[in-house]
Amino acid sequence: MVIGEVELVGQAQRGDAAAFTELVNRYESKIYRLARHITQNEEDAEDVLQETFLKAFAGLRGFQGNSRFYTWLVRIAVNESLMKLRRRKAGKIISLDEPVETEEETLPREIAAWDENPEQRYGRAEMNSLLTQAVNSLPPGFRTVFMLRDIEELSTEETAQALGLSVPAVKSRLLRARLQLREKLNRKFRKHGDDTPIHL
Repeated sequence: MVIGEVELVGQAQRGDAAAFTELVNRYESKIYRLARHITQNEEDAEDVLQETFLKAFAGLRGFQGNSRFYTWLVRIAVNESLMKLRRRKAGKIISLDEPVETEEETLPREIAAWDENPEQRYGRAEMNSLLTQAVNSLPPGFRTVFMLRDIEELSTEETAQALGLSVPAVKSRLLRARLQLREKLNRKFRKHGDDTPIHL
């Protein structure tokens, strides 16, 4: 029988090391993937993974259960990842709280769809590679929101809670991330000799 997250957290808070180990096993790949996308560095992602679970373990008794345990982990991991970026960029601060323009005139009036499935023209591996490159090229604030919503499939509310943002800010950043990805992928496909617009 699969033990639920809430029960595992409760057991871990009562000192059950095996329960915390199960929580690590359950979420470590997701946390690593998130950290890897934010830092774009494998060693930094490994460090973030370790620091996230060390801090979670140290602060476990203070976890009140007001959010999902995974959402709490994401918040720690995002903070650790951004700290890595700040150090690497020699004092250039990257903030998830920076304002995001939302003027309507910056949005395209129309988003065209593919006439046929792009995977009919490009292999799955190549499509995945192009998408990964495009996601990695997004600004950190947009990339993190896109990762949590569209890849990790957190709800808008959970993403907002994990990142300390408002729900409208999450929606705005997600929209702009998708639009930037659409433009980046369209440019990639034009380089491959295909000028059919992509729809995200």
